Amino acid sequence: MQTVTLIPVMQSKISIEAETITPNNFAGKTREEIENITIWEGNHKTRLFEFFKIALEGKDSPENTKIIINGSIPRVKRVGEGMTDGMILINGDVDMHVGAKMQGGVITVKGNADSWAGREMKGGEIIIGGDAGYYLGAGYRGESCGMRGGKIIVFGDVKDYAGEHICGGEILIKGSAGLMPGISNNGGIITIEGNTEIPGAEMKKGTIKINGVVETLVPSYKQEDDEEIDGIVYNKYTGDVVAGGKGSLYIKK
Repeated sequence: MQTVTLIPVMQSKISIEAETITPNNFAGKTREEIENITIWEGNHKTRLFEFFKIALEGKDSPENTKIIINGSIPRVKRVGEGMTDGMILINGDVDMHVGAKMQGGVITVKGNADSWAGREMKGGEIIIGGDAGYYLGAGYRGESCGMRGGKIIVFGDVKDYAGEHICGGEILIKGSAGLMPGISNNGGIITIEGNTEIPGAEMKKGTIKINGVVETLVPSYKQEDDEEIDGIVYNKYTGDVVAGGKGSLYIKK
């Protein structure tokens, strides 16, 4: 097992692009090699040791590599981007795009995650102990698909457009969601334990299940017979018919 611990020693006032913080990139390297891995502070090329104190135990493959970030990194973006194996534990908050395009492994955020967490992810799991920002599990601007696989669990609330253009995978939100979760859903599964508004607009296929209050429902859904799932009775709707959709929207009675 290889364990790499990063402790923030300086907080930048501008965004840091740190897609190089992955088990794939750290596996098998010495502490000195990890310290000199490139990150970007704005348009300035720098290295990890400028912002983190780094400790290393062991040496192993990506699937047996764990990265622990002990502290909040609210200006550090793209942590875990594209990772295929291993684990990342963030003991604090993290900036945008955490776990973007990840294919495997597990990312755990003990605090809050900013927007686009799990952007276009294909596999693996992201667990967020606090709240998440806008566009959770969505696609970036101009992308036809958001999540394609994997699972995201958020124990707090999320902001607007969770699961926009989701094409696969699963999102579980333990709290409430903002506007339009699952907009243009094209095959993913979204469960919201709390409240939300305007879910499933332009959904073509997939499933959205809501256990809280839905403030507004788009009128272009066809109501079906009630359905019981895990002992809970739901109003079932299919649509969005405007988009020719055949998705399933369940709202707790």
